[in-house]
Amino acid sequence: MNKVGPREINVPFRPIPLDVPEGMKPNEFFNSPENLKDLKDNNGLLSNSEDLLLYRKALGHSNEFDCSIIYNTSQSVLNPLGRPVRRTQLPGNVRDVWNRMNQIIIGFMLEQYPDPSKHLILAGEASLDATWPITSAGVPSIRMLHNHFIVFNKEELSNAKLADTSNPNLTDGGQHSLFAAYMHDVYVGFLSSLDLEILRPIAGEASSLTLTGYPQGLPSWEVIGGIDSLKNIDFWKEYDLVLKGFLDFYRTFFAQVSSRNSGVPDNAYFPKEIERTLLFNNCFLSAAKKVRDKCIDDAKYASSIRWQPAFKQLIYRNDEGKLIVTISQNSIGNAITELLGVVVNRTPDAEAYEKAEPALIGKLLKLRSRLVEADLGHGIGTKYWGKG
Repeated sequence: MNKVGPREINVPFRPIPLDVPEGMKPNEFFNSPENLKDLKDNNGLLSNSEDLLLYRKALGHSNEFDCSIIYNTSQSVLNPLGRPVRRTQLPGNVRDVWNRMNQIIIGFMLEQYPDPSKHLILAGEASLDATWPITSAGVPSIRMLHNHFIVFNKEELSNAKLADTSNPNLTDGGQHSLFAAYMHDVYVGFLSSLDLEILRPIAGEASSLTLTGYPQGLPSWEVIGGIDSLKNIDFWKEYDLVLKGFLDFYRTFFAQVSSRNSGVPDNAYFPKEIERTLLFNNCFLSAAKKVRDKCIDDAKYASSIRWQPAFKQLIYRNDEGKLIVTISQNSIGNAITELLGVVVNRTPDAEAYEKAEPALIGKLLKLRSRLVEADLGHGIGTKYWGKG
């Protein structure tokens, strides 16, 4: 039997022929309208009037199945730090279309990969908030809201080498996780108090994958009704409640770290719950004091903190075939796969990538047809595929 632990895999990609202008850092260029135009022209699959773009991941996590939807505001919001970076910032009509696209793509993945013992399926987003200077290491390359849709072959993961558990990107084990290290119980308790009906809280062990042991100890919820519930708008409202609860916890905690007895944040979604369960919790306030004191004495530690909310939230299929929702604070790394214990090394190898490309593109074009049929956009033609 294979040892339980996070896995590290190598995923080949075709080198991207993009020249970064002299004097620019790569992640500065990747946020530019010029780069986003290239993303659409070379990798775009579908777009719609809501500015939602479905595209093939050129630097992907998996060559089995991998795509993203991005809220492409590069032409309308030129300030990279001023763009919408999470679902709660979407206009209502865009959010509705976004949710429908998510539901259809997740349903397609479950249809194409029906056996939970053979494939790991996940869909979700990582925070792209302006939490650090844009030139800092680890800052996302495209600072706009986008979702990931990924499938991994479990046999490949099983045969992969064990990842180093001290990898700073594996945030969920505790030692790199501020929340887990100082106040795991109050964090889980606060999120578990949300008023949810479709999402049912489950214990951490029940949500963990047998192969990797991840996610570890995070608040998790089973989606009652499975994929059918994702067709219900109430599911997506509850999915947003999970995010809002996280944002409240994060903002309240770091407000306390920054300024002692700072009170309920002005933009709180659940002010009564914050006052009742957080600001009267000795463990919560003691943890804030520890972090505040360390920030004062340790400049490097203070610089490493994200003072604004940074998160990873996803829907994935567990070993029993149930859909699970979980959310975690983000860390230095932004690869959402690491939330489930999968560390991806992207390796430039055009020949290896091109062997997997036809099957990958075939699935993505089939998915595109489903979305067009549902009136969720129109096809984009590239040098690799037609408009459909």
